[in-house]
Amino acid sequence: MFAPELIASAEALLNACRSRNLKITAAESCTGGLVTGILTEIPGASEAFDRGFVTYSNAAKSEMLGVPAPVIARHGAVSAAVALAMVEGALKHAPADVAVAITGIAGPDGGTIQKPVGLVYIAAHRKGGDAVAHRFNFTSGTRYGIRMESVREALRLALEAVQQ
Repeated sequence: MFAPELIASAEALLNACRSRNLKITAAESCTGGLVTGILTEIPGASEAFDRGFVTYSNAAKSEMLGVPAPVIARHGAVSAAVALAMVEGALKHAPADVAVAITGIAGPDGGTIQKPVGLVYIAAHRKGGDAVAHRFNFTSGTRYGIRMESVREALRLALEAVQQ
């Protein structure tokens, strides 16, 4: 299901968490649980991973993570502001030290000129550090490709947050 290099990235992330005695969580929208899925693909993941949140709808973002509805209304679900609110909400609602959050447009529909298919925001935060959000414009051309690129970058950004 997952490419070997993604499995290796997930394993490296979990090993980094274990070595620092950190727990990680994920809040996902367009990836629909793929980050959680790849982390739990690794034997022993429960030592560093307790839970993930799949918040595909705006209501789920608000109900499960506490993302304020006015933030969604003002910036749109696919925005840096929402990604940051998601990552903060994940840290508040999970026994975790590090969180990564993803929101985007995987397509093939749903894009606009301002927010095209492939636009993804990924936020990462380690408690005690600064939350960061990055904007990506993935151009793989397929829903699957956009989602896998999102997972790859989420794992990378989460590892950077762990290593702060």
